[in-house]
Amino acid sequence: MRICMVGSGYVGLVSGPGFAETGNEVICADIDATKIERLNAGEIPIFEPGLEELVERNVKGGRLTFSSDVGAAIASAQIIFIGVGTPPRPDGGADLSAVDAVAKLVAERAEREVVLVAKSTVPVGTNARLKAIVAGAKHKVHVVSNPEFLKEGDAVNDFLRPDRVVVGVDADDTFARDLMARLYHPLCLDRDRLVWMDPTSAELTKYVANTMLAMRISFMNEIAGLCDKVGADVHSVRIGVGSDSRIGGKFLYSGPGYGGSCFPKDVTALVHTAREHGVELELADLTDKVNRRQKTVLFTKLSKHLGDLRGKHIAVWGIAFKPRTDDIRESPSLALMDALLEAGATVSAHDPEAAVPARERYGSRITLADDHYAAAKDADALVLVTEWRQYQNPDFDQLKKLLKRPLLIDGRNIWSGYGLRAQGFTYDGIGVRGT
Repeated sequence: MRICMVGSGYVGLVSGPGFAETGNEVICADIDATKIERLNAGEIPIFEPGLEELVERNVKGGRLTFSSDVGAAIASAQIIFIGVGTPPRPDGGADLSAVDAVAKLVAERAEREVVLVAKSTVPVGTNARLKAIVAGAKHKVHVVSNPEFLKEGDAVNDFLRPDRVVVGVDADDTFARDLMARLYHPLCLDRDRLVWMDPTSAELTKYVANTMLAMRISFMNEIAGLCDKVGADVHSVRIGVGSDSRIGGKFLYSGPGYGGSCFPKDVTALVHTAREHGVELELADLTDKVNRRQKTVLFTKLSKHLGDLRGKHIAVWGIAFKPRTDDIRESPSLALMDALLEAGATVSAHDPEAAVPARERYGSRITLADDHYAAAKDADALVLVTEWRQYQNPDFDQLKKLLKRPLLIDGRNIWSGYGLRAQGFTYDGIGVRGT
């Protein structure tokens, strides 16, 4: 099958090579000519484990190409995926201008009956909106909603071995249904992963899934705050609660707040969509408010231990919002470092993958160290924000020699069982007693 993936950002750059891996001919198209030049030169603009090998293999196999001529790519395709960005507007809604532009181009350039698939995260009503845009096309354009559920850091595996594939298609649209079933058949050989529903339900499913996961995180972060006050240990609470089969143990870890490109944007978009229809989603709204408050917890703990932070030197381990990605969007580290700089502190930081976007954001306002131990040298405190593997069991004897003060703020509770207080450190986690 001939597929055009419009948008070579995170979604398109994983999904396009993923479809090529199962034997399809895929063109990843983007209006950003510089990005396409880099891709054609073998440069992958994002860090995602396994993606570079996936792209290289399918380019060599002749199944995957990149083009900045979006119109020509659309004209050659049977299925066109929309994988462009839908950034939040100031009011919390999603900016659909790029989505609309793709639909208009499909209406103009499609040379046969085609299926147009919305894979970008879009609000309820977008499917109907796209149908209206393509209604006057020369050839029939079928519109399908197929939201992505890719976890950054494990996106290639998520695409090739999905938990489920949600497809929103009109009940009487057998053309689109048959084409989508054939497209995803190689991913369903061991069991049927396709979940068919109407387009509106498919659009809503993505937002609801991410908001529910975000709720669990925000709830446990509130419980961690309570644990700090009453002397309980959030690890024990998490294990006790997660052992209930009705609840399960995932997304019950306390921390400095969630970040990334999905949860923050999708929670606010769901709240905005509901308000447009006269419904208040109070739990979803509070989930976002709790998360924003949680992103101040590390700064608050530093202030508790060090008092006035003006002139203090703080080391930060981890800038990406989670391990195995270079994505710093909405990262708790940014909230912490912004607050430290505003308070007059100096910041040295390390991240194994996110140094480039961090340098673009901060320039010379922070020191980006090539080595995580170098970042800790002469610091008044070390804050662990992102739980990269290499941070999880460091040489604490070396750290004690490097730090000006032996103060460790553990934003992920990774070090809570290491007996650090007995080793002479001041240790502070999030809702844990520590040792």
